[in-house]
Amino acid sequence: MCGIVGIVGKEPVAERLVDALRRLEYRGYDSAGVATIHDGVLERRRAEGKLFNLEKKLASEPLAGNIGIAHTRWATHGVPNETNAHPHFVDGVAVVHNGIIENFSELKDELSADGATFETQTDTEVVAQLLARSRRAGMGRREAMLAMLKQVTGAYALAVIFADDPSTIMAARSGPPLAIGYGRGETYLGSDAIALAPFTNEITYLVDGDWAVIGRDGAFIFDHDGNAVERPRQITQAAAYMVDKGNHRHFMEKEIYEQPEVISHALAHYVDLGAHTVRTAVSDAIDFASLRGLTISACGTAYLAGLIGKYWFERYARLPVEIDVASEFRYREIPLSTDQAALFISQSGETADTLASLRYCHDAGLKIGAVVNVRESTIARESDAVFPILAGPEIGVASTKAFTCQLTVLASLAIAAGKARGLIQADEERQLVRQLTEMPRLMSGVLNSIEPQIEALSRELSKYKDVLYLGRGTSYPLALEGALKLKEISYIHAEGYAAGELKHGPIALIDENMPVIVIAPHDRFFEKTVSNMQEVAARGGKIIFITDERGAAASKLPTMATITLPNVAEIIAPMVFSLPIQLLAYHTAVFMGTDVDQPRNLAKSVTVE
Repeated sequence: MCGIVGIVGKEPVAERLVDALRRLEYRGYDSAGVATIHDGVLERRRAEGKLFNLEKKLASEPLAGNIGIAHTRWATHGVPNETNAHPHFVDGVAVVHNGIIENFSELKDELSADGATFETQTDTEVVAQLLARSRRAGMGRREAMLAMLKQVTGAYALAVIFADDPSTIMAARSGPPLAIGYGRGETYLGSDAIALAPFTNEITYLVDGDWAVIGRDGAFIFDHDGNAVERPRQITQAAAYMVDKGNHRHFMEKEIYEQPEVISHALAHYVDLGAHTVRTAVSDAIDFASLRGLTISACGTAYLAGLIGKYWFERYARLPVEIDVASEFRYREIPLSTDQAALFISQSGETADTLASLRYCHDAGLKIGAVVNVRESTIARESDAVFPILAGPEIGVASTKAFTCQLTVLASLAIAAGKARGLIQADEERQLVRQLTEMPRLMSGVLNSIEPQIEALSRELSKYKDVLYLGRGTSYPLALEGALKLKEISYIHAEGYAAGELKHGPIALIDENMPVIVIAPHDRFFEKTVSNMQEVAARGGKIIFITDERGAAASKLPTMATITLPNVAEIIAPMVFSLPIQLLAYHTAVFMGTDVDQPRNLAKSVTVE
């Protein structure tokens, strides 16, 4: 969740720390802070709210110092205010933290009994208090760091500076990611490579249990027992430039409109656009032919992409799929066997629950595949096969282009699996791949045609407090995604249901104050979905009908609005029909005046359980 950075430099670091934080603000924006050491004195600036509040404070109260740490917060313990903002100071120790100290309550009681006075409501302050106590007891800095790490449990990425050591930062990782970057006479620390991209492309990733002492000339890395260890350096592909909104009002809008282009890039990676075949490397990465089953796990929008993928793998490859949200996956104690493979889907590649589920499957001996946007992420590094979605940086917290790129990759994998298992012959393969290759053109046409209608409709939708989404087949997970998008950025209560479940309870909610958004391409399920629409209409429900040209011609029911898309092949319908539900959520949020790119209480990357 939170983002942390650090620099041991040759020149003043405060401005560069804030610049790095700007690249990490997607991780949390409840507060921000920076601390430096200058002339043997620890100083800090902190501000509640978004990063620009900290920038304003630094403009009027600048910080000197060639070493420093900084933090952007997503609040877990304690309200989002300046007092609870990191860095935390205790007796010459400064700490920033991403994660959750699970035993902080016990440690706080122990420290309070020992005379410590706590100034914040956070779990992080116990780290600073433990370090300060050890220093008062005569321990050296490294000794104090190791003693603290032996006492805390939970998930953490930590950066620590000591007032009496203006030349080093100490860091530790257990769960959330942490990277060390190497420059010329400078060394950097960050939650991910993107934060460090303006400074260096030479990166070392700490692994769980590592801690490090970072100086201007590099870093010494130790394991949890204090033994020196070597971790490989690698060249990162993270973009050094700041992504901007261009001519768009929000990153989310920009990312919606980028989808035809980024999907083209993804397709070129997975299929031969000339021969209309799946690339051999895709089908070779996992031996689909020998599998008895496939396990998929993810969180949020990525989980809903996995739900659609389940339909494809089962239909085209006849491969039984077990899927669950990653936060519940391990607790079901699923019986797993080595003739299964596991796919984990994550935009960031750092989602804590998804990573924990991956490790659970790895320990069970399963072949692991990662569908990720960040190839250098922890999930990618710990997988046997990496399937990059190639969406490029996604800044908006509500996922759009990452979702449709995930779907594109999963569709390609499902075709590859069906081919490997002898269920898709050459003619069908060419047909399916040809349909995939038509998708960018079709999506571009849809984006250009439907926005004015959706913008007008959003004004009406914003008047309601509750919305219901319905769909069948792959449109059912799409209904869940539509409801999620609306909730995330407009704060309107919305629920997604399988259309056939309407009569099993949700129909009780239907009245003139409950718009029902029905996602229904003219496919195998269309007639049954229309029957459900009639049930809604009979009870006074207002219907927003998202369909294709054939569906619009076949239905005579009165609607609040009918959004008509082109007729498309079934395999690409989820990607094409994603566009109106994304735009509907976006324009509703814009009309309501919410913070579209950084909605309340959310963060882009969830690195704690």
